[in-house]
Formats: sequence, structure tokens, C-alpha cells
Amino acid sequence: MRLFLNTSPIKTIIFRNSIRSPFTTPNNHKFPNSIPAINSNPISTTTMATTSKPSSIADNEAGLARRLWLKFRKESIIALYTPFVVCLASGNLRLDTFRHYIAQDVHFLKAFAQAYELAEECADDDDAKVGMRELKKCVLEELKMHDSFVKDWGSDLVKDNTLNSATVKYTDFLLATASGKIEGVKGLGKLATPFEKTIVAAYTLGAMTPCMRLYAFLGKELQSLVDANESNHLYIKWIHNYSSEDFEASALQTEDLLDKLSVSLTGEELGIIEKLYHQAMKLEIEFFFAQPLVQPTVVPLSRAHNPSQQSLVIFSDFDLTCTVVDSSAILAEIAIVTAPKSDQNHTENQIVRMPSADLRNTWGVLSGQYTEEYEQCIESILLTEKVEKFNHEGLSKALEKLSDFERRANKRVIESGVLKGLALEDIKRAGERLILQDGCTGFFQSITKNENLNAKVHVLSYCWCGDLIRSAFSSGGLNVVNVHANEFTYNESISTGEIVKKVESPIDKVQAFRNILQNSKNDKKNLTVYIGDSVGDLLCLLEADVGIVVGSSTSLRRVGTHFGVCFVPLLPGLVKKQKECVEGSCCSWKGLSGVVYTVSSWAEIHAFILGP
Repeated sequence: MRLFLNTSPIKTIIFRNSIRSPFTTPNNHKFPNSIPAINSNPISTTTMATTSKPSSIADNEAGLARRLWLKFRKESIIALYTPFVVCLASGNLRLDTFRHYIAQDVHFLKAFAQAYELAEECADDDDAKVGMRELKKCVLEELKMHDSFVKDWGSDLVKDNTLNSATVKYTDFLLATASGKIEGVKGLGKLATPFEKTIVAAYTLGAMTPCMRLYAFLGKELQSLVDANESNHLYIKWIHNYSSEDFEASALQTEDLLDKLSVSLTGEELGIIEKLYHQAMKLEIEFFFAQPLVQPTVVPLSRAHNPSQQSLVIFSDFDLTCTVVDSSAILAEIAIVTAPKSDQNHTENQIVRMPSADLRNTWGVLSGQYTEEYEQCIESILLTEKVEKFNHEGLSKALEKLSDFERRANKRVIESGVLKGLALEDIKRAGERLILQDGCTGFFQSITKNENLNAKVHVLSYCWCGDLIRSAFSSGGLNVVNVHANEFTYNESISTGEIVKKVESPIDKVQAFRNILQNSKNDKKNLTVYIGDSVGDLLCLLEADVGIVVGSSTSLRRVGTHFGVCFVPLLPGLVKKQKECVEGSCCSWKGLSGVVYTVSSWAEIHAFILGP
């Protein structure tokens, strides 16, 4: 496993690593400027690397609209992965479904124009009034575009279609907000002073802005997925409209208005805008999911999964796939912080530990040695002839070399004695406070709480201490997660420095993966998903029906590409797979295809597998 060691105990680590190992290199991580001092007291939350995530100064200085968009980024990802949008992007969305959507959207756009008009009446600033008037004109132009769609198809579907519940829910919310009738806020509709009316205008923009930004986002994302030579794409006109500079300008204008109208608002009033913004995002997702689809779709994966015939098995790595900080950094910190400052007298049965200064130096030597030898191992693997076609056998043999190296490195760590004397209580406390990647806990909670999915979750990890992993998940109520990792041995709840070796290498991981599937006691076919971030996960990623890479490990891509593995961004991969779906057949997923999918966040994984 990896060990990330700084010259002092770490409080927060900003990571994006390319080495799957117990050790770090100077180029792989950025460490904080402020480091808490070591003391001999038992560890506390103030010294553990489990406190908080870094935030961007640029994000903090952005306007309200930008901050809210970033805060609710997960919802935009869910919208992008809805069956309607993926089918639309692929060009094979059934025409009847798109007609229904246009009919519903016309009703929505009319409510949008009315909301701009009501907001204009409330605004006290002349420039704001002009801006809202212009935005209303843009909405009317958008309605004309929808009319052209209807004419192209030869029927007035707006009159023929009744409103569905999602459309009614959204338009009622929007017009109620523009009228000052906001849930939890009393008497706004009766306010008469210019400033009080301006508050209503700001609230209205808070409910409208996310729609504008979301459509601009979807338009640009879909435009990037359309082949330049794909002139026969059925919905190219729709995509061009929402990816256009004109629509982006309207979205920016709406955001600017929200920023200006909210400048003088109180914290409580800004909180109301945030709730309205979030509610609007959720209603947009409901709107997309409400569109009737009568065709096979690739998303969400759980919809294609038939619990009566299949068992959904989710596998995941732990360190830097689930976590922000590698677990070995936590174990190293516990060891250093709790070590004696100098040689001390010991009772006959007490585990002898080296002083903290010696311990730190030993960790440093192990780290430097590991880093150098790891890089040499990767380079030696890449000396073999590069292949164009996926070569699973060649990759497996190459990773045997990496596996031998990992075992030797672990042997050195054990023999050094650096893992002696850690209290189980401290390890569990650190696990409970360990920061997991944003969205990771929520994803696993949704999986395990949904009894209808018939899903199992297994964590396969190089981590030296399974207790740390179990504590990290149990703090999120995830006691049902099956953890497969190495284990410390203890003497009266104090680590002896020895490890029960279970998962030390890429070969061990894939063998554990196979054993779990082989030992599953049911007659159902398994649909497997593996989520990982490093070279050590590569064999499992490939053998799973769906392999998903989180992050941007350089060594993973170099080794994988060398043996013919294709790394495909998840959304474009899904759109391509959706194009291959035909009436009467379901999209199939099969391991050892040589393709693994890449994502930048757990929000994408959640949206793909579970939907909203």
C-alpha cells in the first residue's frame, strides 16, 4: 500500500497522485504551509489528517450565482446523466419523447417569461429592469424556436399534450416565487417598499438562474459529444441553440442580475436564495426524468439491472479512491505523534517503540527507498514492446513484477518496526474522522439502503489495517460494507508491528475479486462494477463488467495504454453505447473488453449507476 509522509504530521493534504504505493514523491502532492507540532499526548482531532478539505480562493471570491452553481454541481451531473439527455446526445431519442418534451417545455418557457415580467415589476434598479426585459425577449425567441420544431413535425403538439406533474410542479414553484409566495417566508407578497420588492426580484432570479446555467452547461457538454461530421443528428438544432454564444450570454446576464440584486441582502435572505436555487435544480432533474421513454437506455445502470435475475456487485479500492488522504499517512501520523520522545524504560511485557525522532527518520528512509524503486519498477515494465491491441496476458505478467516489489516493500516496513505500538482505540478514532471523497459515502449509503437493488459492496485495499477502513465506513452508517484488506496484529489492543497479509499487490487484489464472485452463494448472474484509481486496481478494473477510474493517475494510464487498454471518459462512452442500443435489445456490459471508463468525481458514478 502507499505511505505518504511529510516531514511533520499532516493536517490537510491536497492530492492528485500517480503512484499507488505506501510512499509519496515531491511532485505528487502539495502539503500545507501550516503544520501542527508533534507532542507526546494521545492523538486528537486537531493533529489528525482528517480535518477539512481545501477550498479555492477564486471560488470564495466569486459572485453568488457562481458559488451556488459550484455548490450544487452534483445536480448538474445528475441532469447530464439522465436517460433523456443521454438519449438526446446519442441522437437516437425517440421522436415521440422529444415531441412530448418540447410540448412541456413550451408551457415552462411561458411561465419563465411571466416570471421575468413579475421580477421586472419588483426591481427598483432601472438597469435591472432593462436586463429582465431583454431576458424576457430571449425567452420569447426561444419559444419561436420551439414553434419551428412543431411546424417541422406537422402538428401542434403544445395543444395536444397535457401538462405532466413535473412541469406543473416546476411552473407553480417558479410563479409562486415570483409572486412573493415562498415556503417558510411569511408576508412577502404584502411588502410594498422598493427594497422589500427588490428582495422578491432577487428570490425570483434565484429560482430562474439555475435553469439558465444548467441548459447552457448541457448544451456545451452535448455539443462536445457530437461528431463534427454527424450532420444527420436528429437534435442538432436543439444542441446548437443551447451551446450558442447567445444563450451563454443570456445565462451570464441572468447570473449578473442575481449577483447585483443580492448584494445588500442579509445572511438569512441569501440562505433563502440558496434553498430556491437548489430546489430549482432538483425540479429540473425531475422534469428530465419525467419525460416518457419507451426505449432501452444505458443509464442508470440500476434500471437495466434486473434484481430477480442478477446480483449487482460493487467493488471499490479505498486509499485515494474513497479517501482524500492515504490511510498509511494516518497510520504514520499516529505512530509518530504517540511515540516516546526518547528511549524510556519498559515493563517486561510492554512493546518496545523507537523514539519519535528516530521513527520519523525511519519513515523518511522507507519513503525515499520505496519511491525510487517503484519508479524503477514501472519503467522496467514499460521497457517491453508496446501493443496496439489489448493484451491481458502480457499485462498480468507485467504486474507480477510490481506485485513482487510491493511484497518486498511491505516486508521492509514490518521489519523496521515502525508499525509497533499503535493503539486500536486511536486507529478507530482516526478512521471515524477520516475525510472521504465528496459523494463517496452518499453513494454507498444509497446502494446499501436500497433493498430492491439486491446489491453487495466490497472494498479491496492494500491498507495495512482493516480496522481503519471499517471505522471510516461505520462513521457513515456503512457497517454492511465488506472490507478485504490486511490486518494489524494486536497484544492487548496495541499493535505488535506484524501484519496479517491478505491483499498486498495487484495479483492479490484480482484474486480476491475472483474469489468473492466464485464464493457468492446464488444462482444469479453477477453484474460487477469496480472503482479504483491506480495501477494496483488495473486488473480488477478490466475483469469487472464495468471498470471506473477515479482521478488522473499518470502511472495507471501509462501502464494501461502500454498494454492496449483504452481509457474512455464515462459520458462519451455511455453516449456511444446508447447509439448501439436498438429496439427490443438491452445494452450489455462485459469484462475483459480492454476498456475502462474515467470520471472526475463520485457524482458521475452515482448518476451513472443510481440516477437521482
